[in-house]
Amino acid sequence: MQAPMPAPASASRPLTSGHGGGQSSWAQQVHRLADGEEAPVAPWKPPVEDVFQAAARRQASARPAGLGKRLTARLLDTVVLGGVTALAAVPLGVAAADHINEKIDAAKLSGRTVTVWLLDGTTSVYLGIVLAVLLLGGVLCEVLPTAKWGRTLGKKLLGLEVRDIEGHDVPGFGAALRRWLVYSIPGVLVVGVVGVLWCLFDKPWRQCWHDKAAHTFVAG
Repeated sequence: MQAPMPAPASASRPLTSGHGGGQSSWAQQVHRLADGEEAPVAPWKPPVEDVFQAAARRQASARPAGLGKRLTARLLDTVVLGGVTALAAVPLGVAAADHINEKIDAAKLSGRTVTVWLLDGTTSVYLGIVLAVLLLGGVLCEVLPTAKWGRTLGKKLLGLEVRDIEGHDVPGFGAALRRWLVYSIPGVLVVGVVGVLWCLFDKPWRQCWHDKAAHTFVAG
């Protein structure tokens, strides 16, 4: 009885590699092509890092920014907001000063002792308009850029970002608005100086009062 012929060496090699089969490696495909097999060779590609994982790692590695850069960025933002507010404040301030001078002149001509109030129905309206412009300018220059990009103009120039303290994401509109109000309202009352200087002693995120209220920190 004739013994069966042995199978060719090329047929004894597995066409797949790995557990359970799958596509052959690039080296195996080259060897099969050299042996005369007609298997297509898939070009080798270097491994590429996943962009989403890389962004997540960069985001998680954020650290509090330096206080010097933060101060410079805040000064730049204050100049921008001050310029926007001055467009309404200067004309209304001149009108308020003229109104008060007219009241003083009228009191002098009356020949009587008259109390001239600096804040009356007219000047209070002027003051309310200036405060409204300040609030609207803060929303346009501070709140919206922070909620959309995590940075104002000053922070963009200095390479800083406002991020959520937990997920390190860009804060939402509510958090950005709360952050601006806690900064601006005490600032008008001068008490805000303490809140701004609070970051000098706060650990580990260097938060000011407005950062604590919004659960944010400034990342470098």
